[in-house]
Amino acid sequence: MHSLMAIALLLTLAVLATSTSRHSLDGHRDAKTGFAVTLKHVDSGGNFTKLELLQRRMKRGRKRMERLYAMALASSDPSVSAPIHAGNGEFLMEISIGTPPSSYSAIVDTGSDLIWTQCKPCKQCFASPNPIFDPKKSSSFSKLPCSSRLCAALPLSSCSDSTCEYLYTYGDYSSTQGVMATETFTFGKVSVPSVGFGCGLDNEGGGFNQGGGLVGLGRGPLSLVSQLDEPKFSYCLTSIDSTKQSKLIMGSLASIDAKDSIMTTPLIKNPSSPSFYYLNLKGITVGDTKLAIKESAFSIKGDGSGGMIIDSGTTITYLEGSVFEVVKKEFRRQVELEVDESNETGLDLCFKVGAGEEKVEVPKLVFHFEGADLDLPGENYMIGDASGVACLAMGGSSGMSIFGNVQQQNIQVVHDLVKEAISFVPKQCDDL
Repeated sequence: MHSLMAIALLLTLAVLATSTSRHSLDGHRDAKTGFAVTLKHVDSGGNFTKLELLQRRMKRGRKRMERLYAMALASSDPSVSAPIHAGNGEFLMEISIGTPPSSYSAIVDTGSDLIWTQCKPCKQCFASPNPIFDPKKSSSFSKLPCSSRLCAALPLSSCSDSTCEYLYTYGDYSSTQGVMATETFTFGKVSVPSVGFGCGLDNEGGGFNQGGGLVGLGRGPLSLVSQLDEPKFSYCLTSIDSTKQSKLIMGSLASIDAKDSIMTTPLIKNPSSPSFYYLNLKGITVGDTKLAIKESAFSIKGDGSGGMIIDSGTTITYLEGSVFEVVKKEFRRQVELEVDESNETGLDLCFKVGAGEEKVEVPKLVFHFEGADLDLPGENYMIGDASGVACLAMGGSSGMSIFGNVQQQNIQVVHDLVKEAISFVPKQCDDL
């Protein structure tokens, strides 16, 4: 049994740097790359209650889930000429671009690949608190030729005056269009030359107002992690009641201490969505009961649907509808509290607790990934509120399952693109 504790992920903005690197045009590296940054949640500083924060994040999360599912289906349909991408991550990282460097806040997204920012001369740019990057003022800016490897990796590109042009569209009808280039990106004191990115000259929609662009951390060749010498990264997300910062570690520094308790599960591939981080979920245990769920419930279907991805930009975990009903039924059976039927929280299963009480004993919850039995702390799946309810931080979905960021808090999650694996290391993220 676990004690209920407050959850979510409020992250604050700062940058730490511990290593430098060099690499040459179009992704070829000749030295190690490693740096660490801290993140800011898009809702930070908004003076919201814990429940309000959760509700805001769930609203975005449901929309994101729909976009992720649409991406998987569209990618398997040869009639779709302009693939869509998720966008709208939950976290911001501070970066600097160019020589001399100009500072920007960028959305971090593990569900897409392209790195881009708004650029001058802007045909159309969305309102943002960030300045618009001016490549004419940077001595390290260089346009990418149409023959470049990164140009070939774009889902939709064209060629003008031997320069690679791109169009990247997102599920909320936002889009960015411009030229592909390389530039020096700085993370704190760490400068990484020749990073391939999109210089957006026509940027439409309201999905990116919090930042001046996006840093993709997907599995494809366009992403920041893929362009590093060691394509791996880790993050550790603090809980909502922590005043300390959460951390994202990139490249060679994203290592695991051998003395830690490490659980590793292989990444699997969905040909329809090669950028997503798919895991092989084989079963779920609630309390001492291994649920009667067919392993095929989480298999990837021929049309690109199904499967489970791990995603930092989706708040709660979504399980295929019939599976979630089994989980919900088992929690109702084992939790000795009256079910709250008011539906005021937006979560599917809530229990009544004493007013002002935020702790309650709940059954354990174990996700059985291939090679890794992840036994979650109670605060990672049951959310208490001073109004007198405790809710299961999970929901049902159709077409795709997602392991969300609430379930990942206080766990160092290491993505290794070489070993094609994800490792879970229980940590007190406040202490990193």
